[in-house]
Amino acid sequence: MRKLKNEELNRLDVEAFKQADKTPIVIVLDNIRSLNNIGSVFRTSDAFLIEKIYLCGITAQPPHKDIRKTALGATESVDWAYEENTVELVEALKADGYTVLAIEQAENAVMLNALEIDADKKYALVFGNEVKGVSQEVVSASHNVVEIPQYGTKHSLNISVSVGVVVWDLWSKLNALKA
Repeated sequence: MRKLKNEELNRLDVEAFKQADKTPIVIVLDNIRSLNNIGSVFRTSDAFLIEKIYLCGITAQPPHKDIRKTALGATESVDWAYEENTVELVEALKADGYTVLAIEQAENAVMLNALEIDADKKYALVFGNEVKGVSQEVVSASHNVVEIPQYGTKHSLNISVSVGVVVWDLWSKLNALKA
C-alpha cells in the first residue's frame, strides 16, 4: 500500500464546495468556549458537506487564529452565521422544517445507534458547552434528544469528537437510504 498525496485525493475547491449538493444537516453550537473545538467542527462539517453551522451565545466567530488553526480553511468553505439566542434559532429552524436533535444525556433520549432517520427530512444537530452541555431550554425546545452510547468510566466526549461521531452516523444512514 502507498499513502496518497494530497493532489491525488480529488478534493473539491472552495467554489466547487459551495456549489455542491449538501447533506441536509445544519449544526448548532450552543455556547462553545473552545476556539479549537469550533475550528474542528468547521473541518468536520467541510468533510461531510454540512449545509451550515450556527454559532450561538458565547461561541466565537471566524476569523480567529485559533479557529483557523484547526479548521484548516474550512471557515471559507462551510456556510455559517452567528445567532445570539439558541432557543430562538431552534424555533426558527423548526418553523423552517428542520427536525431538531439535541445531542445530550437526558431522560428518554434515543441512543444514536438506535436513531432512525428519514431521507426526506432536514436535521439540525445541537451540541452544547464543554462543561454544561446543551442548555435545558434548548433541550426542551428540541424535537428529540440523542445520546451517544458510552461504556467506559467517563460520561462525556469532547464536543469536536461528538460532532464527528454524530455527523458520521447520520451521514452514513442518509447515504444508505439513498442507495
